[in-house]
Amino acid sequence: MFEKLKKTCKVSSLHYKSFASTRTIPSMDWNSISKDHFFLSLTYLRAIEDSLSRTIDFKYLIFYSEKTPVAIAATQLLKFNTTEITLAEFPFTISETLGNKIIQNLDVSVLICGSLFSCGEHGFAFSDQITAKDAYGLLAKTLRELRKNESEDKPSFLLLKEFWPASTIESDALLNQKFRPVHIDVNMVLSMQASWHSFEEYLASMKTKFRTRAKKVLSSSEELEVKDFTHHTIAEHKDQINKLYLSVIENADFKVAQLSADTFRIVKEALGDTYVFKGYFLKGELVGFSTAFILNDAIEANHIGVNYSYNVSHAIYQRMLYDYVDLAIKKQVKSLRLGRTAELIKSSVGAEAVEMRLYVRHGNTISNKLLKPMVSLVQPSAYEIRTPFKKQART
Repeated sequence: MFEKLKKTCKVSSLHYKSFASTRTIPSMDWNSISKDHFFLSLTYLRAIEDSLSRTIDFKYLIFYSEKTPVAIAATQLLKFNTTEITLAEFPFTISETLGNKIIQNLDVSVLICGSLFSCGEHGFAFSDQITAKDAYGLLAKTLRELRKNESEDKPSFLLLKEFWPASTIESDALLNQKFRPVHIDVNMVLSMQASWHSFEEYLASMKTKFRTRAKKVLSSSEELEVKDFTHHTIAEHKDQINKLYLSVIENADFKVAQLSADTFRIVKEALGDTYVFKGYFLKGELVGFSTAFILNDAIEANHIGVNYSYNVSHAIYQRMLYDYVDLAIKKQVKSLRLGRTAELIKSSVGAEAVEMRLYVRHGNTISNKLLKPMVSLVQPSAYEIRTPFKKQART
C-alpha cells in the first residue's frame, strides 16, 4: 500500500494531504470541492474502494491553500503483467507493434488519476480559488512526488484520464510537466433534443430507414422482460450476472481490473436511484443486464452483460441502447453518454463521436524521452458512423 504522506508542494504556498481510504478523508474538506462531481463523491468512491481494495491501491489527495481546500484528486495504483492486458475500461487500444515488440511480458504499475470504470474527467477537481494552469501544474508535480516517495513498486507510468475537447485548453498545462497527450477511442454521445418528450417523438425525428430499424429491434426484443433491480435483486442473481459480465469483457483488449456482481450490488445499495441496473429476462432466464448513472444533466451508460446466444435473435444489446435513450428522455437530461466501442451501432441510435484525450508520463526523465515514439504508436481505433436523424431534428 501507499505510505501515508503529508507533503508541501512546490507550487506557491499550496500543500496537500493524502489518504489511503475514503474513511479517513475529512469529509467537509472533500465535499466542498466534490459537490458538483458525482464520480468524485465519497459515496461512489467508497463503493468502488470496498469492492476492489484487495487488488488495487487507492489514494486520495486534498490540496490546501493554508487551511482552505482548493482541489481534490482520486488515484489508483494498478499493477499487471503485459501478458494479462485485456481491460475493457483501459482508455486506448495498444497497436500490435507496441504489444508484441515493445512491452511484451513486462511487469507494469500505473498510477492513474481518474476513474477506471467510467469515461470522462472523474479524477480531479479544483475550486475557483486556483487557476487551471496552477491546478494542473500542482497535480502533475504531486503525482511525480508521490511516485518518488514510494519505497516499493514505483509506478512505471503516470496517467491522467480522460478529457473532453472543451477541457484540453486548460489540461494542456500538463505538457509543461512533460506529460504526453494521447488521443484515444471516441466517446459516443447523444445530444438530447428539447422536442423529445416521449420515445415516439424520438422515433419520429429519425429518417425512415433508421426508424424502421428501431421498430425491428423493438419487435425482435418484444419477448424480453425488463426489470429494474434493487441491490437485493442483484444479490439474488449474482452468479448469472457474473457470467453475463464475463461474456462481454472476455472479448475486450484489457482485463486487469474487473468488477463483479458484488461491486454492482454495493454501488446500487450506496447510490440508490442514482444508479440504474436493469435485468433482461427471456422466459424467466436472465440473458442480459445494463447499468447507468443519472447525473445532473446527463446519463452515463456504464457496464453491460449479454448472453450472446440470444443477442442476434432477440436484439438484446440494441434493445439496451434504445432503453438508454428512453431513460434519457424520461429524465429530461441534456446528453446520453454511451461510452467507447461499438461506434457504428451507437451512431445508429443518434450518438455522435466525441474525441477524448489522456496524458501519460513515464516515471523517470530518461524513460519519458523514450515514451514519445511509443505513444506515437497508440492510435484511436478506426470507426464508421451513421446519421439517423432528419435534418430538422438537429437544428
